[in-house]
Amino acid sequence: MKAAVEFSRVARHFGAVRAVDDVDLSIAEGEFFAMLGPSGSGKTTCLRLIAGFDRPTSGDIAIFGQSMGNVPPYRRPVNTVFQDYALFPHLNVRDNVAYGLMIVGQNKKARRQAADEALELVALPGFGDRKPSQLSGGQRQRVALARALVMKPKVLLLDEPLGALDLKLREAMQDELKNLQRHLGITFVFVTHDQGEALSMADRVAVFNEGRIVQAGTPHDIYYRPETPFVADFVGSSNLLQPDLTERLGGGRVHAALRPEAIRLTEQGHAAQVVSQAFLGTATRLTLDMDGHRLTALVPKGDALPAVGDTVHLEWAPGDLHLMKAGA
Repeated sequence: MKAAVEFSRVARHFGAVRAVDDVDLSIAEGEFFAMLGPSGSGKTTCLRLIAGFDRPTSGDIAIFGQSMGNVPPYRRPVNTVFQDYALFPHLNVRDNVAYGLMIVGQNKKARRQAADEALELVALPGFGDRKPSQLSGGQRQRVALARALVMKPKVLLLDEPLGALDLKLREAMQDELKNLQRHLGITFVFVTHDQGEALSMADRVAVFNEGRIVQAGTPHDIYYRPETPFVADFVGSSNLLQPDLTERLGGGRVHAALRPEAIRLTEQGHAAQVVSQAFLGTATRLTLDMDGHRLTALVPKGDALPAVGDTVHLEWAPGDLHLMKAGA
């Protein structure tokens, strides 16, 4: 499959700070690709490098095979949706959407038609005459999306665009963005620090830490087969087992990850004591002590709950104890 975006040993240094440190990356045409990581991990800098808002210290970035070394932002086949939406408050919605078309010299009738089509695409037909102040947060986010899409980019860059929305609206917009990407068939590059967003929307995820990609793969691989303790801890909840405990459990002297939902309470198995419990609605989270090691387990709603202080026995399927690389 053709690469829409390709990084070849890309670095971006700010003095002694290596914001991006020797990154190799290939994003396929038509892929929904997420860059996931904590603040300061390098993911947003990578997005800015693709957009041309920043330049690499070394290495090369190509978009559809063309090096972007000397290509200014306005000549790149990309567009960006920002977290703060950056809408012009004095313009109505239609003129906000059509602003880029006006800048490139498209006539008023053509850009009005294109803006209305873009608004229909993001489920805002008939909103063209409103001002941004008359819209909800979710509607403003859609306007920002329409403004980017109206320019017909080959690659759409999304810089934490759902960060300002409340939980329910954010979840609804995740579904809408994924459906829109499938409908359009263009490449989406989505930056987020929210692992739920990345796992639910992306075809592939790159996990960043300290300027490097520490693992890239499908959401399933990232969640169930983390390669390092950092990935296991950052993506979802996980019990990180130290090598001595892993060895006692029969897994060898390496770090291991065991998801709380994989642990079952049984009549026989590894003994542990219940330290505390927390009601989560669909499940109850138990904090357990296994010979000085803290673990968490999830007991589904309706299952019998042990009391704090009780001794319980734990089991899990052999494949659920995920062993990591020695020294990872």
